[in-house]
Amino acid sequence: MKRKVMEEGQGSSEPEANYMEIKTTADSIDSSMIFHAINEVSGFLLYTYQQIPYVLQDITLEFKKWCKEYSKLETDLAQIQGTGVLRRKHASEMREIKYEIRRFEKLIRTISDFQTALKLMISEVPNFQAAILVLGATPLRPRAVYEFSFPNHHSASVVTAPDFAKTRAAEVLAKKAIRGLISKRVGSGSYPGISKLFLLVKAPSSMNLPLHFVPKRDFRYSKKVVPFIVRFKCRTQACKEMDANDLELHTESSTETAPNELIWFQCRHVIKGLAFNTQTEE
Repeated sequence: MKRKVMEEGQGSSEPEANYMEIKTTADSIDSSMIFHAINEVSGFLLYTYQQIPYVLQDITLEFKKWCKEYSKLETDLAQIQGTGVLRRKHASEMREIKYEIRRFEKLIRTISDFQTALKLMISEVPNFQAAILVLGATPLRPRAVYEFSFPNHHSASVVTAPDFAKTRAAEVLAKKAIRGLISKRVGSGSYPGISKLFLLVKAPSSMNLPLHFVPKRDFRYSKKVVPFIVRFKCRTQACKEMDANDLELHTESSTETAPNELIWFQCRHVIKGLAFNTQTEE
């Protein structure tokens, strides 16, 4: 029964290794849990597919440190008189740090925009239930596809803005997802070259977030790619399957045009990998 999502999507049975259930002891899956699960798996995929040199948290910390060091050196340089050795040393250090800042600033900015867009989408869709992460040159010709379903997500209130602070439940759920992907040997191969990470989310066709998402009603990626399905379940689902409420992750042609029809929306903020490992691949 749990294989239903996959069997209806690409038209062929898929190996068990491409399906994974992540369970939480919480009664329901809230907005914070969805955001941090998708966000942290995104960072994990970028790292494990060799698109960033080290984990995203370390890159963010390093970037902040470089910015502070550059500001301090800039202040110190303004106070150094003449053209002596000390001034040249400061100028050289500034050039090196500025190179690192320029190298990572676009990545950091895009990830921040990516996170903002995801939060907005989750906020606007009280019954947020499906998302896809696509790694490759384009969403239509992916290297790898990861599909996520949250069939028991319920917004706490349509009036109160969701809280995206990382709760203990959100942290545990994200860690479980990453450990599960590691156990399935995700990223165990070699992945030379630069790729892009795309985010697609299912939402009502009436959704209007033009600065962050564009509708992709007929989105379908190549059938040659076998997706990795990750289904998040909470305690209330432990003893029963919610087939009536399951959301099919794979796209299907639809003739409906109702405002509440669910279609795919692609995030405008595409995370592009860094060319840090090209020399070792030659």
